[in-house]
Order: sequence, then C-alpha cells, then structure tokens
Amino acid sequence: MEKIGLFFGSDTGNTEEVATKIQEKLGEDVVEVFDMYEAKPEDFAKFDKIILGLSTWHDGQLQSDWDNFFEDFKKIDLSGKSVALYGLGDQYVYADYFVDGIGIIGEIAIENGAKIVGKWSTEGYEHTHSKGEIEEGVFIGLALDEDNQFDQSEERIEGWITQLKAEFPLEA
Repeated sequence: MEKIGLFFGSDTGNTEEVATKIQEKLGEDVVEVFDMYEAKPEDFAKFDKIILGLSTWHDGQLQSDWDNFFEDFKKIDLSGKSVALYGLGDQYVYADYFVDGIGIIGEIAIENGAKIVGKWSTEGYEHTHSKGEIEEGVFIGLALDEDNQFDQSEERIEGWITQLKAEFPLEA
C-alpha cells in the first residue's frame, strides 16, 4: 500500500496527539509521521498523499515550527499530490482567527499544485471568521477545538478518516 506522509507541528502536544490518532486509525504501516521541527523539504517528495497538521496561535499566526519552515514550504512542488489538512484552534477566544493556519498553509499547497482532499463542514462551530473557511460553510480541512469542544474531537476525527479513505483513496 502507498504510504501517506503526515507532517505536523505542535507546541502544546495537542496537534501531535491528533497526528498519533490519525496514524493509529489509518495504520502505522500506512502513515509515516514527521514533526515539522525536524522535517526537511525533500521529505515531501517521498509521498503522493500528504496530511498537514498545525494549530493556529494568537491572532492567526502559524504554529512555531510551521512558521520557521514557511519559506521552505512555499518552494515545495506539490504537483500531482493529494493533500489533506487538519487544524486546531479556539473558536471562542480567537473567533476571528479560528484555524487560520490551515487556510494559510492550504493556500500555499494549492498554489504549489496540490489537490486538496478532506474538506470539512463548518456546521457545529461558532466562529466569526477563518482563513481556513475556503468557501461559505466549508473548511479546507478538519477543524478541531480542543479547548471548547474536546468532547467532539474523537467523532470528528473518525468521520474525517472515513472521508479520507474515500477521497485519497486508500486501498484495503
């Protein structure tokens, strides 16, 4: 089976925990995980299916490892690759910036030739604005709020994994 590269950045451990859950649900033999702190541009070339994970900080800033890697990421050729994104944020305290990170990274991925999979409905979220909302009612990827809706994260991850299996697609 073709491997998926999962690239995440995490300051508090929440985004890493989600990466681990995704890897467990899709299979450790299917998903190879990279921490953005140690990732290199050439790591992306190994995969045709990629998952990008990050949190959004403060007023719409990228997670620190993604921020440090951002200039390199802008140069990565993603032509012919399917890319899924997941992001963490706080929809109440940062209602104007909820999961902006996936919108920022996702926009670059599209500019660099990626086909985006794993878009997610905004239904059930209470935010006022998000760069992650690529069209009305649709996030560019899975949105999680571990601060306010942690009790919904497991179900959302499960639903998103089911969706990814169909959209990537993944062989049985």
